[in-house]
Amino acid sequence: MNRDWRDCLRERLEDFVDSLVVQGAKQADFYDAIVEEVEHLRTAYERDPDPAEDRPGAEAEEPSNEWSGALP
Repeated sequence: MNRDWRDCLRERLEDFVDSLVVQGAKQADFYDAIVEEVEHLRTAYERDPDPAEDRPGAEAEEPSNEWSGALP
């Protein structure tokens, strides 16, 4: 797999961490929080890989054919 996306990920994470450290967060605490949140995301993904399908009313979001140019 191409490593370019990993380089981009690293750069964005560094910028993200720096932006919050400047606001007063401790870097070590921030890294711990990132790891904890990634684990939560991983667990949620294992339970439900596509949570968007489970949203109430998701079926109602389909486009309507009730517009003036719709076929009869």
